[in-house]
Formats: sequence, structure tokens, C-alpha cells
Amino acid sequence: MGSFRIQGNAKLKGEIIPQGAKNEALQILCAVLLTEETVTIHKIPNIRDVMKLIDLLDDIGVEVEKLDDESYRFTANNIDLKYLDSDEYKKKAASLRGSVMMLGPLLARFGKASIPKPGGDKIGRRRLDTHFLGFKKLGAEFKYDNKTSHFSIEAKNGLTGTYMLLEEASVTGTANIIMAAVMAKGKTTIYNAACEPYIQQLCRMMVRMGANIQGIGSNLLTIEGVERLSGTTHTMLPDMIEIGSFIGLAAMTQSEITIKDARIDQLGLIPEVFQKLGIKMEFRGDDIHIPAQESYTIDTFIDGSILTVADAVWPGFTPDLLSIVLVTATQAQGTVLVHQKMFESRLFFVDKLIDMGAQIILCDPHRATVIGLDRKVNLRGIQMTSPDIRAGVSLLIAALSAEGESVIHNVEQIDRGYQYIDKRLNALGANIERID
Repeated sequence: MGSFRIQGNAKLKGEIIPQGAKNEALQILCAVLLTEETVTIHKIPNIRDVMKLIDLLDDIGVEVEKLDDESYRFTANNIDLKYLDSDEYKKKAASLRGSVMMLGPLLARFGKASIPKPGGDKIGRRRLDTHFLGFKKLGAEFKYDNKTSHFSIEAKNGLTGTYMLLEEASVTGTANIIMAAVMAKGKTTIYNAACEPYIQQLCRMMVRMGANIQGIGSNLLTIEGVERLSGTTHTMLPDMIEIGSFIGLAAMTQSEITIKDARIDQLGLIPEVFQKLGIKMEFRGDDIHIPAQESYTIDTFIDGSILTVADAVWPGFTPDLLSIVLVTATQAQGTVLVHQKMFESRLFFVDKLIDMGAQIILCDPHRATVIGLDRKVNLRGIQMTSPDIRAGVSLLIAALSAEGESVIHNVEQIDRGYQYIDKRLNALGANIERID
């Protein structure tokens, strides 16, 4: 288990380029299974979850060619479906939640697919019902083995388009259903579809491959199935979660940071939410400049009541940044209620922040009240363990702003979502040592 040793009181300065989007990469990479032709993808982040998925694609028979550090060429013309029955596949796929998005493309192209119950962050219940209910409405038969925790799906007579109203606007569920529907017979209408920028990216990529998708960017998608898809070239968006993390980092450490090529037009409410925490930022073309601030004050609502920051489906605020909002608020002036609606275990890392000296009341598994210290009391360095990707980076931000030395264990969790984070922040002036 790897660790970071961090020296606090860091003052960072410089420019940083965000990596390609992790959540987009996982679905875009699975989409290469839809065609036997070559698909070239640029700005792929070199992070654990993405590299594990590329390895899994290679194992199943996809020809993978690395062009440079961020670009790969994929050709899925020799897929070995027997590999899905192997113990090796079951072990590898079970360790990666993103592997579930292989189901839709395999079902669309080959009529069957299987996967063990996927892993991922321990942040609460993350059901897969939306995926499989969508597949069933398209005509597939679903089976689940309780003893082996193995899912299998098969469409003996092919998939047929239909109308469906999703129970939840699941991003991965929507992506999976879209990838299955693009080669189904007839028209598929998906209402209450997720419409995040990453879903829009997936849809536009498949349109370039020959798919017929209408309503991109809305929660009502209409898909006319086609017989086959062709190859394409695709460039991924910058990771909006990493961009939000850098905004929070700059504020907490009183640093001057410029985030380059941020695709501000695709960030939704993210800049606005951090501005409500009192963080100043300048938009310079497509760059975000955060000046060094001695202090920042949390807004209140118009009637003077305490600000609440809550997650919601897009275009609401992403749940992946609530941990960053929470840690950033610990040194603000004012109070904020952070309401994590989607996952019931994502706020449990606050006990580490409390040990560091933060004033936080964990109201229940979904809500935490943060009383900002306004830098009158610095956080103090401690030893802690990263429970998941986003909490891990939040603890890293806290450690960089704290007095003294901190050690964060289980940084493999951070590596799952942030590429070379220690090296990139050290280049800005941080002091982070990786310990094996």
C-alpha cells in the first residue's frame, strides 16, 4: 500500500493542464467494441482505472497500439467472447467498476455479454438496475447468479428499439443503454437520460461512427438503430473534477494557479459554486486563473440563511466535487451545509479533517455542516488513509494547507483518478514524497 508524505504550509504557483476526463474515458474506451474498424482516442488519462480497462480490452482481443502518452489506437476485429468465461476475466473485471460499460457494446454487436459484480469506490450503494432494465426493454434476457455474483445478458433474437423512461438519470446506465441501442432494430426513445458533457461526447463520437442519435444534450434521446458502425477519431474533454480540485487547492493553500485549456463552456455550475465559497477567479480565454487569496468568505442565501451546496443530476452540481467543496470550506469565513444526496458513505472521511482541527458537524450520512476557521487556526498534519478517490484528494489538499507533516496511506485510490498528481503538484512548489 503506497503512501504520500506531505509537508504542509505549501504555497503553489504556476500553470497546470488538466488531464483527460476519467469518467468520459471509461465509456469512450468501451465504445471501441462497437466496430471492427480502428478508433483513435486522444487525451486518455494515465490513471489506474483507465489503464486497467485498456488492459481488459486487450485481453478480450482488442488490438491496442499506444501512439504517445495520451493517445491510443484500438481495433476490435478479433474479439474472444470465450474469455468472458475465464477466471482471469472475472477477477480483473470485478476490480473495476467501469468494466460494466462493456456490456452494452458487446450486447449490441455480439448479442451477449457477461460480467462479475464490479468494484470501485466504497461510497455507498451503486445499483446496476438501470443498466439491466434498459437492456431488458431492448429485448435482452438478464440473469444474475447470487452465489457467484455474476451478471449475464443475452439477446437471442437481437435487440429491438423501444420507448423507455429511466427510473434514475444514471450516467453509466445511460451510456450503456445508448451503446446497446445504436445497433438495435428500429427506434429507441430514452427519457430521463443523463445528459452530462461526457454523455454528449459519447453520443457525438458514435454519430461520427455512423450512429443516428437525436436530442444530444437533453434528457430525451431518440436513436434509430443502424446495422454497423465505422471507425473514428475522438479527443476527450479535460477532467472537470480535476479542474474543481485545483480551484479548491488554490484557495486552501493561498496559491496563484492558472488552469490551462479548461473548456469553461463544459463546466456547468462548477465555477459558480466555488465562487459562492468566496473564491475569486478570472477567465482568460479558456484558462481559469485563481489569484492568491488571504481569505475567502462564503455567501449566504438572499434571506441571510446558511448556504447549502448539494449535488444533483446534470446540469446540477456534480457529486464528485462535494468532498472538495467541504475541505475548501474549512478555512473559509462563514458556514456551509454540504448535502451529499446520491451516496450515503461519501462524507465519512470528515473524521480525518476533524482530527486535523476542522470544525465540522456530521449531521447524518448525507449532510455535514462546515464552520469555517477563517485561517485563525491552521489545520495540523496527521496520519490518515484515503477511503476513495475524491476523499483522498480532499485529504491531500488539507495536508498541503496544514501545519507540519501529514502522511496519507492507500494513495492507490488517488492514483485511480488523478494522473501523476504528486509530480504535477511538486512542479508547482508542493512537497509530496511518494513512499512504497
